[in-house]
Amino acid sequence: MDEERDPVQSMDDGSMDLYEISEWETRSGLDRFAQGLYHAAIVGVRWTVVVVAVLILGLQVVLGGFGLLVDPRVGTFVALSIVPAFVLAAYLWRADVTTSEPLEILVVTFLLGILFANFAGILNDTVGQVVRVVGSGFGLVPILGLLALYFLVVGPVEEAVKLLAVRMYAYRMPEFDAVIDGAVYGAVAGLGFATIENALYITNTLQMVAPGMNLIQAGSDIATIRALAGPGHVIYSAFAGYYLGLAKFNPDDAGPIVVKGLLIATLVHATYNTCATVLVPIVASVTAVDTFVVFLSFVVLYDGLFVYLLLRKLSTYNDAYRRANRNDEPADSPDLG
Repeated sequence: MDEERDPVQSMDDGSMDLYEISEWETRSGLDRFAQGLYHAAIVGVRWTVVVVAVLILGLQVVLGGFGLLVDPRVGTFVALSIVPAFVLAAYLWRADVTTSEPLEILVVTFLLGILFANFAGILNDTVGQVVRVVGSGFGLVPILGLLALYFLVVGPVEEAVKLLAVRMYAYRMPEFDAVIDGAVYGAVAGLGFATIENALYITNTLQMVAPGMNLIQAGSDIATIRALAGPGHVIYSAFAGYYLGLAKFNPDDAGPIVVKGLLIATLVHATYNTCATVLVPIVASVTAVDTFVVFLSFVVLYDGLFVYLLLRKLSTYNDAYRRANRNDEPADSPDLG
């Protein structure tokens, strides 16, 4: 879409000074003050979001069960639970045929994914409960309340905060110089989200282990379940991140592109939650197969499908990059004898 121009701009041959007539640039002291105030406000909002997230995480550590993480056994369970998600995120990073993303930006994105997960937790617990009650017809149809929770709150909120982790820092860096970079940073934000979510589930579960019970067995069980759930966050946010990258290089349509990415991630995420919560127990009951076996089979098939679709999308980009790169190479000079 062509940039809109004022009639005076369109007709000017360059001979007129159009400052504050139809154009603007920083000239006066007030102009510089206004520009500085604007940028300070933007930076202030960003830092406020980060500080609030840090404070929430701090309260969780003090008031919650994260103190258990100092137990090397519990820390080991958390570390093991994110191995599959880490391997997937690393593979997506390696699958990028453009310039490799710097480690420091990946680390910051990972940490922001951890921090911003707290916002999702608060919204899921507050808004989510109201939506679930209303969606169920105040308890008349519980399954509808669960669907409302997953599709209207959990899915969109969690995918939005992971995308915010990318938008807050990596998106603004010059190293974010290709559409596919969005998928890489989205995957890393998803890894951060999965890490803190797994830590929360594992510590909460182990807090309820009665004295004398086998902590190792209880920890192994919950770590295995969380290891299966973790890769999903990487997959969902990689999809959303890819469309964030597409939006960065198509600013005229950035809004709809980001919304499309969030819709895709939300639908895949919420469908996973619904199937894991509702469908898996039904199948296990009908077939008399162990619930864990049914859950494992579902995760392998479901995540496998969307990993394939994600890799196919990235492969399409990589193929186009290679073709464009070959076309950009200078032709061989003719042999003049």
